[in-house]
Amino acid sequence: MTNYLDELESDSIFIIREAYAKSKNLGMLWSMGKDSTVLLHLVRKAFLGNYPIVVIHIDTSYKIPEMISWRDDFARRNNLRLIVGVNKRALADGMAPEKGRLQCCGSLKTEALLDIVHEHRIQALLIGIRGDEEGSRGKERIVSPRLHSSTWAYKQQPAELWHYYNLHLPQDVHVRIHPLLRWTELDIWNYIRREKLEVIPLYYAKDGKRYRSLGCYPCTDSIESGARNVDEIIEELKSTKLSERAGRAQDKVDTYAMQKLRKSGYM
Repeated sequence: MTNYLDELESDSIFIIREAYAKSKNLGMLWSMGKDSTVLLHLVRKAFLGNYPIVVIHIDTSYKIPEMISWRDDFARRNNLRLIVGVNKRALADGMAPEKGRLQCCGSLKTEALLDIVHEHRIQALLIGIRGDEEGSRGKERIVSPRLHSSTWAYKQQPAELWHYYNLHLPQDVHVRIHPLLRWTELDIWNYIRREKLEVIPLYYAKDGKRYRSLGCYPCTDSIESGARNVDEIIEELKSTKLSERAGRAQDKVDTYAMQKLRKSGYM
């Protein structure tokens, strides 16, 4: 297990360093979830204890309240250069989950993210998605060039053979980079245990419930669980038949809901 985690860690750090060296302006998306928290730790390892890039959080105003307070405290203690993106125009116009979950995600997440990318001229964005997490993410590449509108042409992706990641791209091309794409959910929790990482307490069971995936409170349900620490979560994952995103309402809108969102620029 240690050698396998070392291999995953080494590959991810290589990708992060290459992205930093070859992109014009690198940022990182941080959701406060377990995956992006591992990615944040890998960024710090890649740069010898430093965070030389901006960290972006997209706040829909519907996040679970504990997420926001934990975010602000963690960012302060770790001296993160945090940018919070909010689509204030859409909120002022009444955008909410009741308008339609895909429409709400597209407006309050995708549009808010694209506004930040354009405002801060971020050419490349590190994102902590995993291939086993959800179907459309399994179609991704480590280095995912986007069109000028930041849309994802998932049928026209470059091949990545023998771990060759093509970062030799024109500087006007926006790129999404996924250093955790080959990790699994179990890998993430084993790495959290090995590295003794701090994660948001919402992942730990309280009164027989915990969150396995984090998002907006109207669209994210907790699961029944007695796992109160990392060891117990790992044991639970070894036997569960419940999908990781079973509590995420937007995934259930239609079969290709997440692919439709990600095609337009979603995380």
